[in-house]
Amino acid sequence: MDIRNLITFIHVAELNSFTKAAAALGYSQSTVSFQIRQLEEELHFPLFERIRHTVALTEKGRGVLEYAHQITRLEQELKDSVQEEKEVKGHVRLAMADSLCDSLLSEKFPDFRKRYPAITLKIIAAGTEEMFRLINHNEADIILTLDNHIYNAEYIIVKEEKMGVHFVADTECALSRNAEISVWDLIRQPFILTEKGMSYRRLLDEKLAGMSLEIQPVLEIGSAELICSLVKQGVGLSFLPDYVTEQDVKAGKMVRLNVKNFEIEVWKQLLYHRSKWVSPQMETVLQYCVSREFS
Repeated sequence: MDIRNLITFIHVAELNSFTKAAAALGYSQSTVSFQIRQLEEELHFPLFERIRHTVALTEKGRGVLEYAHQITRLEQELKDSVQEEKEVKGHVRLAMADSLCDSLLSEKFPDFRKRYPAITLKIIAAGTEEMFRLINHNEADIILTLDNHIYNAEYIIVKEEKMGVHFVADTECALSRNAEISVWDLIRQPFILTEKGMSYRRLLDEKLAGMSLEIQPVLEIGSAELICSLVKQGVGLSFLPDYVTEQDVKAGKMVRLNVKNFEIEVWKQLLYHRSKWVSPQMETVLQYCVSREFS
């Protein structure tokens, strides 16, 4: 069995297109078609259903895809074990919650760049629904979510962690002196929130909508770091994950509010599509994300 045919098969399966696979591999479309036909003849069953201009894996094709990933991964491990260490290079597309960008790219990223100068990284800030659209259409390689707990057999969860999330205020806020606050008193205050529909903001809005309540923020902005700065200046309250506010709360610059009967569960999850081949550069970025984003 020719390993090149398996690699071509993986590309067609990921891109759902012979044309796109040919472009990605630098082959002609006829070469891609010939390689897939060779593989199908060798296995004695079709790998793809070709209906009009669409391409989709057959049931047996999905099984072959898992083996193809294993074989190509083992081939790469064999090459790495017998060859001198070589530079990891390539492009990786990471879709993630906007509020995670600061923690991911601060402090350690310059070290990452020095160690892996040939890896280029594209960050796509998006809501969770858009992230999954991107990964399902192979427009992103990895996603880093901050949302409900997501489990689907189509995706590999590399790492996950349940996150605390609270309403926060500056230390001079009158509500900060209350041991317990009702949500009705809370929503009368001015708020600074992340964009509507984005991760934990969406969960907040859904929870309030279930109580027939709504917050109209005085400012909506994607940067959690800037939101923290404005909250500390007394501009308004916010609703943020604990990892964002931890340092300021410990330093006595911000307080978390205890809101009666109001809890929201948020999970941070690092995932990729099960059909995706994990290249050396993608594996390197996954390891970096785990080291930066998970305790």
